[in-house]
Amino acid sequence: MNQIVELGEFLRSCRGRIDPADAGMPKSARRRVPGLRREELAQLAGVSVDYYTRLEQGRSRTASPEILESLATALRLDDTEHAHLFDLANRRPIQPRRATPSPAEHVSPAVHQLLATLDAAYCPAFVLGRRTDVVASNLLARALIADFDAMPANERNQATFVFLNPAARALYADWETVAADTAAMLRMDAGRHPEDPQLGALVGELAVRSEHFRAYWAERRVHERTEGAKGYHHPVVGDLTVTYQALALPGESNQTLFIYSTEPDSSSETALRLLATWSTEPLTDQSRTAASNEPGTTV
Repeated sequence: MNQIVELGEFLRSCRGRIDPADAGMPKSARRRVPGLRREELAQLAGVSVDYYTRLEQGRSRTASPEILESLATALRLDDTEHAHLFDLANRRPIQPRRATPSPAEHVSPAVHQLLATLDAAYCPAFVLGRRTDVVASNLLARALIADFDAMPANERNQATFVFLNPAARALYADWETVAADTAAMLRMDAGRHPEDPQLGALVGELAVRSEHFRAYWAERRVHERTEGAKGYHHPVVGDLTVTYQALALPGESNQTLFIYSTEPDSSSETALRLLATWSTEPLTDQSRTAASNEPGTTV
């Protein structure tokens, strides 16, 4: 059989084996065939429905390694299936299927000292590394956003928090913009490090578990934060708005320091000072209850 036709048959077969519920797709009584619809798989893989349809029907003779990797992730192919997919497309994989994970990132003692100094100035601050991993944060940032230090290592990630933690939706005043920008930041990182297996795994998990991430990822936007404003609905101190500056750390091309500040004599400044007091004093019964009811917060 023609390899292009065989590629389409293989894709169709793999698509039919994916349980829509496992892929985060809504239940529908109108499904006439098992597995995902073409448009659902195209959305998961971040390609157009027309392109995927032509590929599955054997009407497209080319598929880039990047698209094949996206399809392999969306279809949850194992190593053997992954290799077969690339063989049928006559392509070589972008990276070894079991590439060595990159080591965990750390910040220097000087950066930790800087974060503590910013606490004293009532400035929440944190460091984002590769894949939007939260590498370090000060006390006020943990009180404002989430206690990343108390989370398992694989959950200390901004994208994971934004898309998978219910607390994020309630916390950000404009969650949609934050979510879209976060997906675009991951897309930027993917362009710089296409061989990163950890990034591929993160994108795959987010695509399966969040329909919003799938939609934003499919837009293929890229974004690099430099400065701006952000609003919060905090469960303890109420509404506040911060401005932020994003600064590249010297000698660390993949790490960015985010510093939040508020307008002097504003209600937001008062809220941050109150939050600083709340986060350092022993919790009262009332504040302990409010904190324990907020997902992702450790008391």
